[in-house]
Amino acid sequence: MRAMTVVAMHEEKGPVPLRLVAEMEAISEQYLEQIFMGLRRANLVTGQRGAKGGYTLARPAATITAGDVVRAVEGPIKLVDCDHNGGCLRAHVCATRELWDKVSQSMSQVMDGATLHDLATWARAKS
Repeated sequence: MRAMTVVAMHEEKGPVPLRLVAEMEAISEQYLEQIFMGLRRANLVTGQRGAKGGYTLARPAATITAGDVVRAVEGPIKLVDCDHNGGCLRAHVCATRELWDKVSQSMSQVMDGATLHDLATWARAKS
């Protein structure tokens, strides 16, 4: 999320090299490369090669939610994956499953309510 916030902050300036993101956020460049592969597959960023290369958002920051980013990198937003893809033998009697589902839905609502534009604005206000 921090890396995508950096890219969003540079939305008007052109491609952002991962090296710069790594330096700004103290994140390994190799780790960022892995993350950005998923973000590219989800069509959230586009990559440009070359001396002036780097990553740009694939669409405006105001249209990409934090939920979009998390789902691209981590998969579904769930506090607990208690269903185990249908393999949980207690699913039909588990009293806590409903709670975890409600918490997961709330997390999704919060994440889907914040855009990269919002995050970039908040980050600028803090710097």
